[in-house]
Amino acid sequence: MAQEVIRTLNLTRNFVLGKEIIHVLKGIDIEIQKNEYVAFMGPSGSGKSTFMNIIGCLDSPTGGEYRLNGINVAGLSDNQLAEIRNKEIGFIFQTFNLMARYTALENVALPLIYAGVPKAERLRRAKEVLEQVGLGDRMKHKPNELSGGQRQRVAVARALVNNPTILLADEPTGNLDTKTSYEIMGLFEELHQKGNTIILVTHEEDIARHSTRIVRLRDGLIESDTPNNPVTLTLPEEA
Repeated sequence: MAQEVIRTLNLTRNFVLGKEIIHVLKGIDIEIQKNEYVAFMGPSGSGKSTFMNIIGCLDSPTGGEYRLNGINVAGLSDNQLAEIRNKEIGFIFQTFNLMARYTALENVALPLIYAGVPKAERLRRAKEVLEQVGLGDRMKHKPNELSGGQRQRVAVARALVNNPTILLADEPTGNLDTKTSYEIMGLFEELHQKGNTIILVTHEEDIARHSTRIVRLRDGLIESDTPNNPVTLTLPEEA
């Protein structure tokens, strides 16, 4: 039986700009099950970034409900929201957001400090996920000693270290070349096959095609929500 991870009911988000109210989300109803791999797409201004900020508990809706693992997030305090962000959601950003003075191992262990995990256990778990993403030989390197793809793998490992309910990836290949982008998407496919729930925001059709479901937003509403037969894209052989 499928296990529901996310449900939104008539989700709205308005912003006040001077005397004007901007209706960014106009009533989003969606369900996402455990181990789904969903890509959210839409043009600039469609509301996808605002929606993802709410899903990630970085913002609150103006109206409607957002339930994460059956809990109505709207009723939670700031401290409770911070705890959910740290334990339930693994964030992967376009800009990596790594600490320049820390090694890959220290960057990955960082969320476990906030979670109060003892040092020995922090390092054990950080090493484990770095090996999982293929960076077992780069643990002591700092971000400026790593390629863009390696930095993104560190960011993925950091997102995984707390064993979150969902991985939330916001344009994770936006700063990477085509070859490296495909490598990162291959890693996402592996994580999905291991049981992770992945929610991806992208404006690139070829990146979205790796997912098993594509949701398109337009003008604050869901324009389409369709299953997708994922494809593994390969680069042509160099001459």
